[in-house]
Amino acid sequence: MPILRDFELALDADDVLRAQGGDPAAIRARRPAFVEMAEKALVEALPLLQPAVSFQQWSVEGLNHERLSLAGGGSLSGPLVSQHLAPASEVATVVCTVGRQLEDHADKVLGSDAVYGLALEGVGSAAAEALAAAACHYIEGEAEAAGLRATIPISPGMVGWPVHEGQRQIFDLLTTTEIGVSLMPSGMMIPRKSLSLVIGLGLEVSSEGIPCDYCSMRDRCRYRTH
Repeated sequence: MPILRDFELALDADDVLRAQGGDPAAIRARRPAFVEMAEKALVEALPLLQPAVSFQQWSVEGLNHERLSLAGGGSLSGPLVSQHLAPASEVATVVCTVGRQLEDHADKVLGSDAVYGLALEGVGSAAAEALAAAACHYIEGEAEAAGLRATIPISPGMVGWPVHEGQRQIFDLLTTTEIGVSLMPSGMMIPRKSLSLVIGLGLEVSSEGIPCDYCSMRDRCRYRTH
């Protein structure tokens, strides 16, 4: 099962502030001290990141009653899966993580300095998002080289694919021990700064749309990409 580790994640203070749920422009105008804290957190946190990606591509054997059957006996199922991946001839299942070191350090800092600890957490969240984007870019490049198109990624927790169902389906298809990721019964991944996703590949799949279109918070999120 392929493992990718050679990633350089380019992050800035705005990424950290955004990962904390803030509007970087507004914070820069009103709370410059928070920007300085985000910059400080970046310097301290970046050396602690341990980016790693486990992924596997599977041939699609058929779709029946919202269940996508894959070569080897595995499957993915749910309304979002059937809606989004029906035209795919292959799918790539992916789990990304930035590791435990930053997470453990942030947990320690939170006990004595909650604000700075949250800034460190923000670096971890931003890094996980950047890593997922880099992994998708890699898979899309490999698909293009093979003459295939790639869909936008979908993740458990999006509308039509509940977390506890989607996470278990992905982890049943992937071995993630080599990158140090495990799945809790609740569907939460450990380390927390980890993301899972699926990409459809094929000649007839659509790359249109954005992940925000499938997010349960799409109608009330002020950071939605239009």
